[in-house]
Amino acid sequence: MGFATLAIMISVAGLPEGTMTARQFSLLNDEPVTVDRDDTLGSRQAADHLTSLILASRASTPFTLAVDAGWGMGKSSVMHLMRDRLEKAPGVHTIWYNAWTAKGGDSLEGLIKSVLTTFDRSALRRGLHRAAEHGAALKLLRALLLIASGPFGVSGLVDDLWKALSADSKARNEMRDAIKEIAKDWADAGQSDASRLLVVFIDDLDRCSAQTVLGVCEAIKLYLDIPGLAFVVGCDRSVLGPEGLLRDLPPAGAAFMEKIFQTNFQLHAPTGEHVDAFVRRCARHCGIEDLLNSQLVGLLADHSRRNPRNIKRLLNGFVIEAGLNPLWQEFGPEAAIRTVLLQYLYPDFYRVLVGGRDTDVDALTEFSEYRRARSLLRQPEELAAKDWDVLRSVFSRHDVVVDEPALSGAKDARERALVQLEQQSPTQFKLLAADHAFTSLVTDLTALPDAQELLRRLRQLPLVQRPVLMQPQAAPASMRGRTILWIDDHPDSVRNEADALRHAGAVVAVVGDREAALDALTSLRPDLLISDIARGSDPEAGFREVGTFREAGFSGSVVFYTGRVTPAREASAAALGALGVCAYFDSLRQLVLAAPRRL
Repeated sequence: MGFATLAIMISVAGLPEGTMTARQFSLLNDEPVTVDRDDTLGSRQAADHLTSLILASRASTPFTLAVDAGWGMGKSSVMHLMRDRLEKAPGVHTIWYNAWTAKGGDSLEGLIKSVLTTFDRSALRRGLHRAAEHGAALKLLRALLLIASGPFGVSGLVDDLWKALSADSKARNEMRDAIKEIAKDWADAGQSDASRLLVVFIDDLDRCSAQTVLGVCEAIKLYLDIPGLAFVVGCDRSVLGPEGLLRDLPPAGAAFMEKIFQTNFQLHAPTGEHVDAFVRRCARHCGIEDLLNSQLVGLLADHSRRNPRNIKRLLNGFVIEAGLNPLWQEFGPEAAIRTVLLQYLYPDFYRVLVGGRDTDVDALTEFSEYRRARSLLRQPEELAAKDWDVLRSVFSRHDVVVDEPALSGAKDARERALVQLEQQSPTQFKLLAADHAFTSLVTDLTALPDAQELLRRLRQLPLVQRPVLMQPQAAPASMRGRTILWIDDHPDSVRNEADALRHAGAVVAVVGDREAALDALTSLRPDLLISDIARGSDPEAGFREVGTFREAGFSGSVVFYTGRVTPAREASAAALGALGVCAYFDSLRQLVLAAPRRL
């Protein structure tokens, strides 16, 4: 992945030192590495190995090598470095064919023409003469006479040759023999002892349409499967498999596809050392290197699955968020980078943190208390007086009832108390407590000056002013015909989500209490009820009111949308026959789509 920055710059200098706007940031582009000095991911080693393999296999042409990796994992960089090495080898020529720019069936023609255009004019003529001597069709002879006498360059010559040879099925059958003769003549005309070799690079094949993929593969196997040619194809093989892009192929087509790739090189994720160096270099180009300590570098690398493109997208997102959101002008870059990392890498927790509407304590404080209580309940030693103060506070907040004398000495009593606490705590807390990267991130965030004020401001911001990942995504159009009654004692807090559902075609009415909901049941006749859980001082109002609505005639599905999802709440919702409990819009959208429609 390349490191050159885009021309777009966020210039924010001139304000007092210590604020976010005393910095200048730049965005990273998504260009692949093309020279060794820009490689920090170890792509050179793969390029060296594959280049040596191709050169040692010149006598085995034709063959096709797949550089196989997922989206953003550096296939293009490896292929560009291979091309740079191959072009320095005697008698080796290369082509870079952008299959994704072709339209459907044009890919076959485009690839064949790209190969023919590489050959010089004399090779084209000599190859055609040989093809004619072996009994080529009349159209081929006419094409030969036209080319021999015409003033065209190689590109025009190839265009006319294609018109002549692709006129009918018989001419197409002779095309492969003609191309083979041309390629043989070109390869034998090399200056070195070895024959010339043409290596064709085809990148991003998995980004193309099924028709384009088939056209490229047909060109490779039926027309260009000739000595002197080697193909290097960058793709995610799983996307091209029977469960992916080409899933509708008949068995014969699937078997044909299996014959295309003789060798498959699986490009693995970069090592920890390489990806850390990549993160630091990207951060340096963005202007934020000093904001990332070793823990944050490791966190970013691991939770981006060591995917270079994911890392770049995250850093670019931070640059844009930090430069445009006025919140960070006040709280500074250290708070900004940690908040954005929390939002991007732990979105479920972040949504609870800034969107919790039915709890008196912020999620960071609650998590810290939970983690401390969990540690105390799991330690074998006797609990000190200060430890009891911590536990009593946490148990009281979560309605956990325990026998203190038994708890002080019995291991099984402590385990039962921990189970009760986990039932009343957000579902993800148990896993997050064992995630050292997460605990380090939230510890750093809470230790920053004005951390509590930052959290308060984040929770008060309207959705349109919160960091961009908080924005609800547009729901699919399949919600047309859906009628939804939404109950929340803070209707403005769900306005964006309700608007997103309306934009998708659903009819949505948002009311603030039980009485308004009962009135709406008669007039709206909804097929889906979305409800909060806690209202005012009643922590389970949403659960209890389901029975009231059923008695009033509501027979549709129920979904609970709340700032806190706990195992206890999930169990209560399941007992009521609800579809589920969720804390953020993506999950809500999936539950709404899963709800059966009432005829």
